[in-house]
Amino acid sequence: MSREFWDERYAAGSVWSDTPNAWVAATVASLDPGLAVDLGAGEGRNAIWLAERGWEVTAVDFSSVGLATGAAKAAEKGLDIEWVTADATAWVSPQLVDLVVVAYLQLRADALALAIGNAASYLAPGGTLALVSHDRENTVGGPQDPAILTTVEQLRAAASGLEILECAQAERETAAGTALDTVLIARR
Repeated sequence: MSREFWDERYAAGSVWSDTPNAWVAATVASLDPGLAVDLGAGEGRNAIWLAERGWEVTAVDFSSVGLATGAAKAAEKGLDIEWVTADATAWVSPQLVDLVVVAYLQLRADALALAIGNAASYLAPGGTLALVSHDRENTVGGPQDPAILTTVEQLRAAASGLEILECAQAERETAAGTALDTVLIARR
């Protein structure tokens, strides 16, 4: 799924809902606001939700079209979010942050490990990495290419330099049935 693919998809109209990903919201709702990065932000639904809760947010995605949609939505709400067009596997925050959210950044294992490693490098001490992705065993919605689907073992290995609080397969109910995700919560 190239930058061009996502630019075209976002140009055709909003792809995701305006509400945050439910797992992200449930996972980070109890954290005290600070500096956050939404890595692979797309249209910025999680970034906007975080900013509404007092987080200072940087939204990073390689689709400038998706980010422009998010920036327009944030502007309507009077939210100040930094929108950065960059590759999630190469971008590194210029400052330490308290939270990195990664929601459905479906990359090949080596690229995802690189993105997670970079994210870990700019987490402040005590900072949290919250990641949700489509599990390799998932058959309901999402991509079906096993090369970009995750496993618990893969995420655990990618986050090996962090304190892993949770790394598990999780069920998610959808209109089409039960989907399987892989979730990771880790702390520096």
